[in-house]
Amino acid sequence: MDLKENERIDDLEYKGLKIIQNEKYFCFGIDSILLSDFAKEIKKDATILDIGTGTGIISILLSKKTECNKIYALEVQEEISEMAMRSVKLNKLENKIQIINDNIKNIGKYLQNNSINAIVTNPPYKRENSGVKNENMNKLISRHEITANLEDFISNGSKILKDKGNFYMVNRPERLAEIITLFKKYRIEPKKLRIVYSKINSKPNLILIKGVKNAKPFLEIEKPLIIYNNDNTYTDEILEIYNKK
Repeated sequence: MDLKENERIDDLEYKGLKIIQNEKYFCFGIDSILLSDFAKEIKKDATILDIGTGTGIISILLSKKTECNKIYALEVQEEISEMAMRSVKLNKLENKIQIINDNIKNIGKYLQNNSINAIVTNPPYKRENSGVKNENMNKLISRHEITANLEDFISNGSKILKDKGNFYMVNRPERLAEIITLFKKYRIEPKKLRIVYSKINSKPNLILIKGVKNAKPFLEIEKPLIIYNNDNTYTDEILEIYNKK
């Protein structure tokens, strides 16, 4: 496959999957890897919507981590959605993943209300130690925030999510109260929360949250997920997630 300037093909080291990345724009981080693992419980034959797919990393991983039927991967930026589309073709996943280049506010053009079994999303926010220059990251975040915000992701996602459908998100801990408030506003009941720490004695740096549409109140808080041991090596659980143990 021909690559454009600054592009490379990375091996995801999972069932032969690969992805095209461009260091000029955005390279996926551990947040996307963790979300794909958090959502791997999605049921067989499900239809999934990935809001803000970026490079397509979450959709590509879920295509093999689950036995889903179809994934719609939505990305507002034309050049990045085009790159994600080429990654889908690279992995011969055209029959399972459909890239949609549009704003979440326009999702009704493509999907009917109450038609999706599960939603996954890694909304734009500043990622620490991502290896991407801050100015490039800030440009991408700004473009997302101009066209849609967190409430747009949740409100429009809720419309197309089936009754008892699942909504999975990774985000920053400081946005947890806002996420829960918006979930409840749009009939998504928070059901499972996992807090991610860089090291055991560090402050949390990510949250993984699952909500269920029109479910009864009951929130399960899972054990913390620790990324690094004290010697800066990955913990056993992270190695398992990366399929290296």
